[in-house]
Parts: sequence; structure tokens; C-alpha cells
Amino acid sequence: MTDTQKTILITGASSGIGEATARQCVDAGWQVALLARSEDKIEKLAKELGANAKSFACDVTKMDTLQAAVAATVNHFGGIDAVFANAGTGGKPGGFSEAPIESWQTIVNVNILGLAYTLQATLPAIKKSKGHVVITGSIAGRRSLAGSMYSASKHAANAIGYNLRGELEGTGCRVTVIEPGMVDTPFFDDEKPDALRPNDVARSVLFALGQPRSVDLHELVILPTPQEG
Repeated sequence: MTDTQKTILITGASSGIGEATARQCVDAGWQVALLARSEDKIEKLAKELGANAKSFACDVTKMDTLQAAVAATVNHFGGIDAVFANAGTGGKPGGFSEAPIESWQTIVNVNILGLAYTLQATLPAIKKSKGHVVITGSIAGRRSLAGSMYSASKHAANAIGYNLRGELEGTGCRVTVIEPGMVDTPFFDDEKPDALRPNDVARSVLFALGQPRSVDLHELVILPTPQEG
């Protein structure tokens, strides 16, 4: 890591918002550590992005793989200036009455514990660099969605961001929670033509990262413009 070139670690980097953010970060001059379970996808993406990107296979629900990926990132790039805690998953239909409990366990493990694990694994490097934590929350974490464990998990993700900001007060580190509305990503089985696109959210991440050190951007809510007709 050079004096001028910064490094960002991105979880859930194999597709959707994570991939789009990785591409925009490299275009903006960042070095990028790509973390995801899909080793083949992030390896392919890293090769496409060139020397400023490196892939590290990782499951955010397993602390040992996270710690290994973070250590490898620091070893390869020299440090971490920002982390984009972006990995997340959806649920199954049925609400609290009928949804399979296995889907709840996956949501909690990825969206809540995986986020917390990511923070604990990266915070030593972030504190050292007086860096920036960016978290993918959701508008679903501001609203009540009937029967939605996913919404509950995003309320938790937003709260983690707020509480982390208090923990890091006085360290020089910053925390931004990005809260998008529906985004047309592989997260959904069918196309969502009226939704945001991954690049829309990625631009918001870059906007937050690009603020001067005197600016602490706490939250960004991003919604699609209502369509006419």
C-alpha cells in the first residue's frame, strides 16, 4: 500500500452491489480485496480488474476464514483503509407463522453475525489506519415489513452501525450505513425493472468514502425515483 493509494476490503464481492463497488473502487484508484464464498467468481473478477484487485475466498459466518482473509489482505496490500461489510442474504416466504426456521438461521448467521464477525476481524486494521467502515443496511431496516425476518435482520444491521459509531468515537474512524431500497441483483429470482441498480449503490459507497476527513457521513438512504404512468 502506497502513501496515496488506499485499500478497501469488500465482503459479498462476487456479484451485485459488491461487484459493482469493487469495479468502481478500482476505477477510482483504490486497491481492492475481494471476499466471497464463490472462489471462482472472485478470482475471475480479480483477474479482470488487474493488479489492484486480489481475491480471498471467505465465509463471513466462519471467523477463522475471515481472520485469514483479513491477514492475507494486510500482508498483500500493506493495510486496510476501508471495509465494505456488504455480504447478505434473503429469506423464504411464509412469515413468522410458516417460514422454514432454517432460513431464519441463515439470515441471522449472515446478515447479523456475519456482519459482526466482519467488523471484529477488520477493526484492528481499521483503527490502525483511522479508516472507514461502510455497512450495507437497507430501507427494510427503517420500515416494518409484515412477517419479514430479513427486515428484522436489517434493523439489526442498522443498529450495529449506530452502536459501532459510538464505540469508535474519538478514534478517527468513521462509520457509514448505506440503506438502499430494492436493488435489481441476483438476490432476486426475477428482474426488477423499477428497482435501483448495483451501480447506483456503488456510487453511494464511493461518495461516502470520498468525503474529507472533517466529514462523518452517518447514513445514506437511496431509493429509486418513482416511475411515471
